[in-house]
Order: sequence, then C-alpha cells, then structure tokens
Amino acid sequence: MALFGLSEPLVRLLAFAVIFLSMALFELLSPRLQRDEVIGALKARRWFTNLSMVVVSSIALRVIFPLAAVGTALWASDQGYGLFAHLDVPVWIAGIIAFVILDFSVWLEHVASHKIPLLWRIHRMHHSDTGFDVTTALRFHPLEIVLSMLWKALIIVCLGPPAVAVLIFEIVLNGTAMFNHSNARLPLGLDRVLRLVLVTPDMHRVHHSSDHRETDTNYGFNFPFWDRLFKTYWAQPRLGHEGMEIGLKEYRDKAPSRLAWALMLPFRK
Repeated sequence: MALFGLSEPLVRLLAFAVIFLSMALFELLSPRLQRDEVIGALKARRWFTNLSMVVVSSIALRVIFPLAAVGTALWASDQGYGLFAHLDVPVWIAGIIAFVILDFSVWLEHVASHKIPLLWRIHRMHHSDTGFDVTTALRFHPLEIVLSMLWKALIIVCLGPPAVAVLIFEIVLNGTAMFNHSNARLPLGLDRVLRLVLVTPDMHRVHHSSDHRETDTNYGFNFPFWDRLFKTYWAQPRLGHEGMEIGLKEYRDKAPSRLAWALMLPFRK
C-alpha cells in the first residue's frame, strides 16, 4: 500500500520521526517536571532502554506477525471479510466509524491489561518507568506489542475497514501516545479545553501514578470520551503533578532503567 507515492512502512517511519523529534524538543524547551528521571543523568539510561524496546518489539512483530494492522486490512478486503464488506457505506464514513471503534478497542485492551493478572504481568513493564516523557510511550514489552496487534487484527477482520483508515489510525495512535506521555508543559487553560477532545500529558500522567487508585484511571491514549463514559476519568493527582510519585511502588531503584531487567520483568513474580 502506498500513500502520496510512499510505501506504508516509510510513511509510518517518517510520521514517527517527525512526531518524536517534535515532542522531544517541546519537552526540552518547556518541561512539566524537573526531576533527575527526565532531565538528569538517569534520563540517558531510560532513553536507551525505552528506545531499544522499540527496536526489539519491531523485530518481534515483523517475525511473528508480519502483516501488522494495515496488512491485515488489505488481506481482509481481498477476502471480502468484515462488516463493511457487506454494507453500502461510503469509504469516508466507514473510515470514521472504524477509527472510533479501533480507538475504543485499544481503550478496552488497556483496561484489560490492568485487570487481568497475566496481562498485567506484561503491561507493568510500561508502568515501571520511574520517569514520564516521550520515550515512555515507546516502553512496551515485545509480548504486549504482539498481543496488541493480534487484538487489533481481530477487530479489523471483523470490521473490514478501509486500509487507509487503519494506516491513519495507527499513525494518530502512535502520535497521540507520544504527545500524552511527554513531559511537556501546556498552559492550564489550554489543557482544560484540549482534554475535552484529546488526552493530554497532565491527564495521562495521573495514570502513571504509583497510587493504584490513580493508576486505575485515565486509560485513554487518544480520545478522552471512554474514560468519562465509563467513569474512569480522574482530573488531577491527589498530591499534584509536582508531588506525585511516578512508576510502581515496588520498583523504586534504578533497575527499571536497565534493558535486560525490563525485558525479564514479565517473568518475575
């Protein structure tokens, strides 16, 4: 599949690079929190581990499930699978509906990763990061990346959405995740308005609190509607953003910043 004359992998790579560099510059020029984990020596170790996780996960996904989301959409279309294959719906309407359903499916998957013990063993690696910046958005265990792709593939086969809608969704999801995990300071007035339609860094930072009451809130990566609809929305951390503890209470040393430790965490008790 090509977009603007560019292959799908190249489009995704260029979008990732532009968004990542933009958010990295944003949080460098206007940091929300001033902590060693996000501005000091520990930041370099965290960034190495979190960025390395992208490479490991990409290789694992390519080996285990090379079709990925867009490839699955193209395959489903060729086979005539999915709801939209049997409905006379304009492509743009099918794309919008598919985008919203895919976003809800990712929200649902995120909730499940906190509520189902086996999935939490894998997902906790993401939450073990004691810092919170743009690279935290990339800190997902390869097992979680593969399972997440299988879940999205199932939804895509059931829906039969336009492949371009899936590509746009993947780029937007990746971009909004980097945005709302960033250590970027937004004006409070802008944050209040923006979080009505988009998950903001201050909103998602609450989810990364070591206080489990706050960790079990604000699951959204893109749209904030689902958390409000299902009453899992929490506006601000109890101790404030400056006073809150980020990460997991059981892992407060520098171990989470090590790549080998992070990769082995799902296999520890």
